[in-house]
Amino acid sequence: MLAAAGSAVGLGNIWRFPYLAAKDGGGLFLVLYLILALTFGFTLLTTEVAIGRKTKQSPLTAYGKLKEKWKFLGVLACLVPVIILPYYCVIGGWVVKYFTTYLVGDGSKASLDGYFTDYITQEGQPLIQMAIFLFIVSFIIFKGVNKGIESFSKVLMPALLVLVVGISVFALTIHHRDSAGVSRTGMEGFLIYIIPDLKGLTVKGFFTVLLDAMGQLFFSLSVAMGIMIAYGSYVRDDANLVKSINQIEIFDTVVAFLAGVMIIPAVYTFMGREGMAASGPSLMFVSLPKVFASMGAAGDIIGCLFFVMVLFAALTSAVSVMEAVVSSFMDQFHMSRTKATVIETIIALAGGVVVCLGYNKWYFDITLPNGAHAQILDIMDYISNNCLMPLVAIGTCILIGWVVKPKVIIEEAEKTGSKFGRKGLYIVMIRYVAPVLLVVLLLKSLGVLTVI
Repeated sequence: MLAAAGSAVGLGNIWRFPYLAAKDGGGLFLVLYLILALTFGFTLLTTEVAIGRKTKQSPLTAYGKLKEKWKFLGVLACLVPVIILPYYCVIGGWVVKYFTTYLVGDGSKASLDGYFTDYITQEGQPLIQMAIFLFIVSFIIFKGVNKGIESFSKVLMPALLVLVVGISVFALTIHHRDSAGVSRTGMEGFLIYIIPDLKGLTVKGFFTVLLDAMGQLFFSLSVAMGIMIAYGSYVRDDANLVKSINQIEIFDTVVAFLAGVMIIPAVYTFMGREGMAASGPSLMFVSLPKVFASMGAAGDIIGCLFFVMVLFAALTSAVSVMEAVVSSFMDQFHMSRTKATVIETIIALAGGVVVCLGYNKWYFDITLPNGAHAQILDIMDYISNNCLMPLVAIGTCILIGWVVKPKVIIEEAEKTGSKFGRKGLYIVMIRYVAPVLLVVLLLKSLGVLTVI
């Protein structure tokens, strides 16, 4: 369960959640995200963990166990982590680079304009750091569930939580006066984060925030990518499944919220509202180093602690992504964990090299159906997160809601005698609400639905 929570707490929480919260009116995004986490997210999370425990199979083979003709859904679910792992390891390599930069006291260099772009467009360093990150993940997977993933999670998850809380508290206490004499505090930034800004809100704007929050849940809870099915298959039959799922849900939501508390007040204090407009990599690798540089001598220490925390989060998520693929290879092809790990490491390494070269030798720029500009990493992210994950989730809702029926999941959740408290909600969500929301999300991602 710690490993599953670790999977949920990844880079998506740390750089995507704060940006979306800042963009979508702070408190409004938080309220909608919380409601969706307790309904939509709970439904998908419960379904996947229960499928894993019931079938004792990885994502590639679990769907076929439930219904023979639905094997294809397992293939799609397994394809998602295969696509994600290479570019996730590239980003993990970036984190390694920034951590070592702050560790040796060179944080001021990281705050310079062009530092991040100059680094990722190099041909050597990003490849080496991507490989280092990947091999650490591979070693943990190679050691297995008990000696590798569990031992690793028991150490890193508490450490991650301590760092997140510590940096969050610090972010609330800071204050800064800029060159124009304007004074701002972390607490002011916190209030911007949590108080809903409904000024000028339209129906279209509301649905945009709703779909942003729903899209974030995929990242946050690691659903629709086979991970929770893989971890569910390791859960003992006598474990209280409902309690475990609630723990993952609570842990993930708390850390996602704290990620915003860490980042938004700090960026607001030193860079104002305009600084909060940065998204994705630019938030973590461009904006935040400038914040740390503004802190003076303490900047290197805070920056080092921050990137240690980010590294922990990236590792726990990457481990879960790789485990979803390795366990699938083991179940489908009856190979050893060692062989499956080696094969997936080679696939991820080759993919990681391609992603790194996408910033220099193989650079290009295209426009995706959703209007975003993209190169290789963005295309892989779009295919996995915007296309395949909604498709897997829609297929799962149809399979459980209408083919094998919700009672399969409910009986699995209640077989230890524990009460499934949100049973009625679950049935309505899996059969009606979740599929409709997912279809809308998919159509918007594909550029078909432009009114929202």
